[in-house]
Amino acid sequence: MRFLVLGPALSAVLWTTGCGRTDGAGPGSGGAPTSSSSASASPTSDAELCARIVAYWSRKVLDSGTYGDYQSMGLSNGQYAILRDVVDAAQAAERHQGAAAADKLIDRQARRACAERYRHGTPSGGPWQ
Repeated sequence: MRFLVLGPALSAVLWTTGCGRTDGAGPGSGGAPTSSSSASASPTSDAELCARIVAYWSRKVLDSGTYGDYQSMGLSNGQYAILRDVVDAAQAAERHQGAAAADKLIDRQARRACAERYRHGTPSGGPWQ
C-alpha cells in the first residue's frame, strides 16, 4: 500500500477543487454522493491527480499572468514543466480562439501530458521529479 504525503498548498488545492475525492462529490458531480456512488468509486490514479492539479494551476496562472513556485503549488518539477507547456498553449488559444477554447485546451493537454508522464507508473528520480 502506498501513502502520499501532501503539503499544505496541495492539500488546499485538492480540498477546494475536489481532487482526490473518490466519493463522486467533486466539482460538476451534481452534489452530495449517494450510497451507491460511494461504494463503487475507485481511487484516483496518479495521472488523473496530475491532470487535475495541473489544470487547476494552469487556470490560475492564465488568469493572473504570473507563475508561482512549483513547490508552493504542490507540483513536482516534471508536473511544473507540463504546467508551463499547457499555459503557453492556452495563452495562444485564448488570443486566437477565446477563453472557452483555452479552457478546453487546458483540460485536454493536461490529461494527455499527465497520462504520458505516468504511463509506466510513478516516474523515478525522487518524489519531486
